[in-house]
Amino acid sequence: MDYKKLADQLVKKCLTRDADAAEVYIESGRNLSIQVRNGEIETIQESATHGVGFRVFVKGRMAFASCNDFSDKALENAIESAVKFAGNTTPDENNVLPENRGITRVEGLYDPQISQIPMESKVDLAKKAEKLAMEDRRITKSSGARYAEGEGEIFIANSNGLLKNSKMTVCSYGVSVVAEKGDQKSSGGESCSQRFFADLKLPEEIAEKAAKNAYEMLDPKMVKTQKASVIFDSDVGYAILGGILAAINGKSVIQGRSFLAKKMDQQIASKLVTIIDDGTRPKGLGSKLFDGEGVPTQKRIIIDKGVLKGFMYNTTTAKRAGVKSTGNASRGGFTSLPGISAHNFYMETGKTPPEEIIGVTKNGLLLKGVTGYGINPVNGNFSGGASGFWVKNGRIAFPVKGLTIAGAAFEMLNGIDMVGDDLDLNRSFTAPTFRIKLMQIGGE
Repeated sequence: MDYKKLADQLVKKCLTRDADAAEVYIESGRNLSIQVRNGEIETIQESATHGVGFRVFVKGRMAFASCNDFSDKALENAIESAVKFAGNTTPDENNVLPENRGITRVEGLYDPQISQIPMESKVDLAKKAEKLAMEDRRITKSSGARYAEGEGEIFIANSNGLLKNSKMTVCSYGVSVVAEKGDQKSSGGESCSQRFFADLKLPEEIAEKAAKNAYEMLDPKMVKTQKASVIFDSDVGYAILGGILAAINGKSVIQGRSFLAKKMDQQIASKLVTIIDDGTRPKGLGSKLFDGEGVPTQKRIIIDKGVLKGFMYNTTTAKRAGVKSTGNASRGGFTSLPGISAHNFYMETGKTPPEEIIGVTKNGLLLKGVTGYGINPVNGNFSGGASGFWVKNGRIAFPVKGLTIAGAAFEMLNGIDMVGDDLDLNRSFTAPTFRIKLMQIGGE
């Protein structure tokens, strides 16, 4: 089926059904999931899906309908439902669609070979990672290994003349294991995701990291409640980034539900902190030719050496704020309306090796795991459960569990005094290792 032609035709059909403006969003894709445990295949699931979403505007009123049946009757019914629903919604002058601004050229988003790789090779990848992790004598149980992949194509058309499509693939695999010592049990895992199958990490690397994450947390100790340095390992940088991302959401800013709402062009963090959203990075897991409304993606500096430089908007929110869309419209699929989200969101790398950050820390926590909500995007407060390693006189002394860490966002961001050189851009949401000079740590 020629989905691009169909999308254009459906937009025109919406306009003949009394819609003043219309958008058609079509998805077509395939997904594969493999689960392995103890060397045996538990499940293999493969599915193909397609569907279409209609967003229509009638005298400033917006409504949405979707269907996964591409018969003429089903498509007609979906359009009629959307137009009918619009009669019950509230008019809003900000209900607009983007103009056609072209696309961003981004390399490496689609692996044409992924569907040609034999199923046995994908199963073997998961099995090998599990087998290698279990060879470590400190590992006693497997929680399973997995492989997943997806490939799909998106088509967007609207009544402003926008008509575009893009193809993308993603694949991942990983393993989770358990280490035991006496009555103690400690779990750990590792995974890898890439656009291209050939770029996945070797199973030896995945297995070694998974096993280490499990056994290194055995024999934890408790420390007293105190203020000390906290080193955020690169695996847990999201605990800081998540709250910042939610706080720069243009909708939250407009509604006054962001602790950053009135901080544009102000110093909010250490000069060591630069945070970027990049939808254009080749092979990036969050990269796209265009966002969920067809607006070209871009690379934007959100925080520049500690100074807040930008918020994120989709088309409607941008119109409400009196600015242009930043190309950050997100889409959960053909059944959802556009939201707002980042693409490849990361803190820029520093110059200090993580070992050196640990080496100059006299007393503190190397944070490896965090639970809780992190930074609250509304008030900027931070709290969460913490685990990792206690650092004394520049050396890792022992593992710790059951701690809490707390602070205020501005104090934490301005307290970042060292940034590591270990940024992993194979993740779409990531940061290098960094140290906050002083935080409240709750213990015994």
